[in-house]
Amino acid sequence: MIEKDVIARVNDSASAALKADYNALGEQLARRGIDIDAVKAKVSAYGVAVPSWGVGTGGTRFARFPGKGEPRNIFDKLDDCAVIQKLTGATPTVSLHIPWDKANPADLKAKAEETGLAFDAMNSNTFQDQPDQALSYKFGSLSHGDAATRQQAIEHNIECIEIGKAIGSKALTVWIGDGSNFPGQTNFTRQFERYLDAMKSVYKALPEDWRIFSEHKMYEPAFYSTVVQDWGTNFMIAQELGPKAFCLVDLGHHAPNVNIEMIVARLVQFGKLGGFHFNDSKYGDDDLDTGSIDPYRLFLVFNELVDAENRKPAGFDPAHMLDQSHNVTDPIESLMVSAMEVQRAYAQALLVDRKALAEHQEANDALMATTTLKKAFRTDVEAILAMARLEKGSAIDPVSTYRASGYRAKVAAERPAVSGLGGGII
Repeated sequence: MIEKDVIARVNDSASAALKADYNALGEQLARRGIDIDAVKAKVSAYGVAVPSWGVGTGGTRFARFPGKGEPRNIFDKLDDCAVIQKLTGATPTVSLHIPWDKANPADLKAKAEETGLAFDAMNSNTFQDQPDQALSYKFGSLSHGDAATRQQAIEHNIECIEIGKAIGSKALTVWIGDGSNFPGQTNFTRQFERYLDAMKSVYKALPEDWRIFSEHKMYEPAFYSTVVQDWGTNFMIAQELGPKAFCLVDLGHHAPNVNIEMIVARLVQFGKLGGFHFNDSKYGDDDLDTGSIDPYRLFLVFNELVDAENRKPAGFDPAHMLDQSHNVTDPIESLMVSAMEVQRAYAQALLVDRKALAEHQEANDALMATTTLKKAFRTDVEAILAMARLEKGSAIDPVSTYRASGYRAKVAAERPAVSGLGGGII
């Protein structure tokens, strides 16, 4: 873990400048009728879940280049996640992936208590075969033509629910790679019917206070057709399954130029927005660091979320999680920066003059409406984020503090080097 004196030492060197910046920003916002302390309170209360797999080095389709101190198991992963939370104060929960993170639930709970973390949504895995698996998912899982293979996938998802119940999780995220690579390979209708029937079996196993999130993805590994390929299909699934079923929006799982913020608005309007996997993309499902390519789009998504937060539609409670692949950076550093970028987008969206925006929209004044959004987006809210961290006992500058702590070198000395052989995104 990070020693408290390291955080205090780095914070002491930056606190005076931060207070001056915070006060200056507060005066500027006050002239706009905004209470900076109220914004800070909301930002401080906001949290985004860290994916357990995110603290390991990702990979390309051809190779993986592990970094030093790679986590060996879920307990090492939780140690790394605890560092992210300690330094940012923005990632209080961890999302597990089964079977990658399979362990005794009692041990998982004990480690979570030790590290001060809690568990977010569970994630099932039927997109790859495991060593002890009887039947292969090469040609599908929940939509497979073979009933026994579908049942195997159903039972795995139910196992994830049982593990989640034991550790305090309240949701299951289901993403499948099922689809086809050639025209005529499968019957679209029968394949989707099989998927829905299988998902209904999983849905029946949900506790009353749980939710299930279905995640759509245009392509990969199925490149001709994908069973759950877009938000429309995802919405149909959620409608078909019932009130505990919702849609999960991954920012990288859309066609280029798709209006993701409008998709968010539609799902909110009809009560089926389950949550997010935050990342960024340049070409496709790149799983790049959140906000690294298109921070304005991230802001526009949060603009819709804040709008809904103000309106308080029934059942509005989206889950927020990062989902990234770190190939050339220290995963801990990337996840810290990404968590802060999500907070930044939220803070900027809180600065939007909602009354003025509504008036411009009603008057069909397109220029002033978009300028109202740009004014909030262009406001540098770093002082708000940093002050929220300081007041929590976290780091004013998480990355600098992390590097000063020597944490990566410490775990590299304890954890054996990992082979770089093999391919795959994860």
